[in-house]
Amino acid sequence: MYYMPFFYDPYFWMIILGVAISGWASMNVNSTFNRYDQVRNQGNYTGKVAARYILDQAGLYEVEIREVAGNLTDNYNPTNKVLSLSQSVYNSSSIAAVGVAAHEVGHALQDASNYAPMRMRSALVPIVSLGSNLSMPLILLGLVLGMNQTLIRIGIWCFALVLLFQVVTLPVEFNASHRALRMLNNGAILSPQEMPMARKVLFAAALTYVAAVLTSMLQLFRLLLIFGGHNNDNN
Repeated sequence: MYYMPFFYDPYFWMIILGVAISGWASMNVNSTFNRYDQVRNQGNYTGKVAARYILDQAGLYEVEIREVAGNLTDNYNPTNKVLSLSQSVYNSSSIAAVGVAAHEVGHALQDASNYAPMRMRSALVPIVSLGSNLSMPLILLGLVLGMNQTLIRIGIWCFALVLLFQVVTLPVEFNASHRALRMLNNGAILSPQEMPMARKVLFAAALTYVAAVLTSMLQLFRLLLIFGGHNNDNN
């Protein structure tokens, strides 16, 4: 039987690397947002006004805009057609705030156009939610029961679903940022001089999703290295 993972994990460095990648991405997006949150856009658009303007231009009058608590907690809910902007974005007229607000509008446009990756991601949500809650408990239970490979493999597959969700999320987020930059430029909300700053904010935000994928890939690879190929007659 294989009890090595309880006492010694030769692949623990993958966890450290994943934490470092995630930490860097988080610090990068926060520092980039804070830097351009100090720069007011020339049109004096707040995040709310910019979002409403773009939505109306696209004919999405039914999308409601709400203020939510927190910092960078902005999101769009396709179920109730509500675009939520965080306190640091809603009433701010900074270039960073307008960029983030436009990104969320990009998700509303994806919803309106039935953007396939977004539909796929929405369909995966309930499955992934279950998988993320079960993966580690199943793996730990498999260890407690003497390296029960059936439970461990099911746990690893559940974790793989989380990675799949994160991979599907990438084109959704990058496309939303692409739409945002196009709308900000075409809608004359930001000047040509301000566009590079908004682009940096959105690129930094996109990197957090890339970091999440890399971190999950490292964790999945680590699990496969530890448990893959270990057959146990007591399954």
